[in-house]
Amino acid sequence: MKRFTLLATLLFVVAFSLASLAQQASYLGTKPPKGAKLYLDGTKESLHKNWKYWEGPRFSGEMPIKWPETTDPVDGKKAISSNDPAGAGGKYGAADIVTKDEFRDFEAHVEFLILKEKGNSGVYLQNRYEIQILDGDYGLHGMAAVINEKLPSQQAYNGVGKWNAYDIKFRAARFENGKLTEKARVTVFFNGVKIHDNVEIQQVWGGPNSGIDGGNDGGKGITDTPGGLKLQAEGHDVLYRNIWIKAVK
Repeated sequence: MKRFTLLATLLFVVAFSLASLAQQASYLGTKPPKGAKLYLDGTKESLHKNWKYWEGPRFSGEMPIKWPETTDPVDGKKAISSNDPAGAGGKYGAADIVTKDEFRDFEAHVEFLILKEKGNSGVYLQNRYEIQILDGDYGLHGMAAVINEKLPSQQAYNGVGKWNAYDIKFRAARFENGKLTEKARVTVFFNGVKIHDNVEIQQVWGGPNSGIDGGNDGGKGITDTPGGLKLQAEGHDVLYRNIWIKAVK
């Protein structure tokens, strides 16, 4: 009886551990829900079909988009690297890419993998507000921060060489008669963990090279202009795959 009880206990522990691992990884490979569109599946075909360079004041990329298709080191599938040569040395805004479609309110899923320590990129909502991707930094300019404004409530980063996922719910700024009445808000789940809960975003940071309205009143002059989801090139190997977006009406 004791032997049976011990075996049953071990089986329970194993089953519980496997279930926990499955739950932890459920944020990866998430399929687009009804009404969503897959914008990047890791192939160059989806890159060139759905994305374009953001031609801001610092733009120096060359068409076609030079973000290379590469092999995912985890499972051997395809992924797109942010290491565009025009962005070398951290020259953000020189070769950032943005969806051809533009949005106001939306939900998005973004999977990314940082290949080397201190890898740097970023996900820009409406080509304005950055959710940071930066290995080794957990401050207001660090991993998963609403940049320069809000720290994540906890750290859920899987680390270098592993896939991570942001699930984002974004509510655009509101206007009446052309005047700003409500600032943008965002909720973010990082690897299945809620790290930002309906956070109000104050402004665009980084100046005119950063995105829409970045040069407008120091980034505080938000306008009622829709924008795409933008990914930042800073000369680092940050891989992307399985990016889908659903416009919310």
